[in-house]
Amino acid sequence: MNTDRPNAMLQGENLTLSYDKKVVIRELNIVIPHGELTVIIGPNACGKSTLLRTLSRLTAPQTGSVLLNGRQISDYATKEVARELGLLPQSSLAPGDILVEDLVGRGRYPHQRLFSRWSDADRLAVSEAMQATGISELADRPVDTLSGGQRQRVWIAMVLAQQTPLLLLDEPTTWLDITHQIDLLELMQDLNRKLGRTLVVVLHDLNHACRYATHLIAMRDGKIVAEGAPSEIVTTALIEEVFGLRCMIIDDPVSHTPLVVPLGRASSPAA
Repeated sequence: MNTDRPNAMLQGENLTLSYDKKVVIRELNIVIPHGELTVIIGPNACGKSTLLRTLSRLTAPQTGSVLLNGRQISDYATKEVARELGLLPQSSLAPGDILVEDLVGRGRYPHQRLFSRWSDADRLAVSEAMQATGISELADRPVDTLSGGQRQRVWIAMVLAQQTPLLLLDEPTTWLDITHQIDLLELMQDLNRKLGRTLVVVLHDLNHACRYATHLIAMRDGKIVAEGAPSEIVTTALIEEVFGLRCMIIDDPVSHTPLVVPLGRASSPAA
């Protein structure tokens, strides 16, 4: 299968991927469409995070290749990749007692030359990223003194400060309370709609995925089961096939996107 498309900035061809020496994805083809907010959903251990790490060059595929802007991602220098895509992995560890502002500032590394001084553009990028994630007042705090939700927002700010046209985020709403989850999802929506950035996000919440994705990829057992606009592909049959979950699909009264309503064991769909 040839996955070339004119609007693809990131794609994988015939990918076989493993995690802990176990093959989790075999001969997968995937295209991330340019200018879309793509959300990947699927049950635990279906290969979502392994796929995201491979697409970002954090891990190498057993077989197959990843193309970034039509070029083998393995051919790029590290700084070149970091200027094109930013990655927020599932878990990140801050070095020592680094301050919040210093950690966010590390997102500017790909744009700096050896021994160069900080520019006004660097300072502005860091300031804007901290404002966008609501952590400006934490600038002088050591990262290791923050709560899990605060730390997550610091890592997100670092990725935003990188100012790449492509962002990959693996379960970015982890540790966040519901208010900050919605704030972050709306920020991602703004980055996509207003600034034209391409985003790839792994989410567990089906209704968040349906509301914010412009392109949805549903995975199970290392395979893509369906992909497309949520309104076009999300059905009760799909949710049961992917998650083994019986549900009803209704119209979200706010966003008019599919709203997944789980059925209890004793429940049955309305006639």
